[in-house]
Parts: sequence; structure tokens; C-alpha cells
Amino acid sequence: QVRLVESGGGLVQAGGSLRLSCAASGRTFSNDAYGWFRQAPGKEREFVVAISQSGSSTDYADSVKGRFTISRDNRKNTVYLQMNSLKPEDTAVYTCAAHYSLNTVVSGNGYWGQGTQVTVSS
Repeated sequence: QVRLVESGGGLVQAGGSLRLSCAASGRTFSNDAYGWFRQAPGKEREFVVAISQSGSSTDYADSVKGRFTISRDNRKNTVYLQMNSLKPEDTAVYTCAAHYSLNTVVSGNGYWGQGTQVTVSS
């Protein structure tokens, strides 16, 4: 069973940057697509971005296009989310997801981590 551990969250001022990491173990990392979701207080979890097994295909939510970048390092079994130009509305718990099917990840299913808090102050 896959284990996903997120890190890199924290408190940042609006306009700042953070890089989240998702370290995976328990499965063959390169076989899985990965994604990031977020959930703000009082709101439903929402899709942020996903990346295919090879990294050649990505899918971004409109709200983060041009500001966030997902990448993966298949040697380190880690997925990254570089977040730039952060806004207060980006404040949420960010959670990593994995599945062998990219569509399954995008649809909000698969294996999940525990999440990391990102807080953007105005």
C-alpha cells in the first residue's frame, strides 16, 4: 500500500512562494500518476493539479494556472508543487493523491496523504 507524506507547508505573505513535497513509498513510484488537492475551512476539497507517470502530461485547475507548477522526480520518489504569487484564497490543507490512472487522480480518487497546511496572509 502506498504511503504519501507531504511537507513544505507553512505561513507566507501574499505574493510569496512555497514548495510542497510529497514523498511516496510502498509502490513503484513511476507507475503512478500524482495530484494535489486542497481543502479550505468550510469548503469542499478541490482539485489543484495532476501529473502523469512520465511527467509529460499535466492538468491544472484554472485558479492556479500560471502560478503553480507540478513536477516529479522518479529517482527520489517525490512529487513537488511549486507555488508562486500566492494569494490568501490559496489558504488550505494541501493533500497529495496517487493512482496508476491519471483520470482517477484527477477525479479525486486513489491513495491519499495526510496533508500539509498552507496559510497565506494578506
